[in-house]
Amino acid sequence: MLETIKDALWQQFGASLQMIENAINLWPETLWDTDKKFFYTVYHTLILTDYYLTIPSPSEFVSTLPFTFMDKEDIPTGVLGDMVPDRIYTKSETIDYLQDITAKCHSAIHNLTDQLISERWIEEGGEMDYSVLEILIYNMRHVQHHAGQVNMLLRQTTNRSSGWVFRAEEE
Repeated sequence: MLETIKDALWQQFGASLQMIENAINLWPETLWDTDKKFFYTVYHTLILTDYYLTIPSPSEFVSTLPFTFMDKEDIPTGVLGDMVPDRIYTKSETIDYLQDITAKCHSAIHNLTDQLISERWIEEGGEMDYSVLEILIYNMRHVQHHAGQVNMLLRQTTNRSSGWVFRAEEE
């Protein structure tokens, strides 16, 4: 049963990440530094995906792309969350980060055991307290939510969309 759950989780989570990657690839290079809403939405999605994939303990989270914590009132318009990038990372850096996260996701899911899947993923301060299985599902929902947002921005700006990905591509 666990293998079936792991395969289904990976196929759908991987597909969600692929939708983000496809949208990034379609976003015009000329707008990368100027339309900050697209970049910030992508960055927010990636940094939190990476954070939520820090299993079993989010206190061990370290990002390969530096960020700064900001108070909500200090966050510029259009920036989501409180982990704000230190700069606008290039499209290439962003894709590389996404590929690292995708590998981390694949590994996290395929390394699940009967014991690990039930362990608690608890954020410092106790605001978020989920089983490892639930944080994976929560994380996938978060990615898919923002995949919809970046595809909407892509459609509004370029009249293109990255399209639906049914399952993760085979490696």
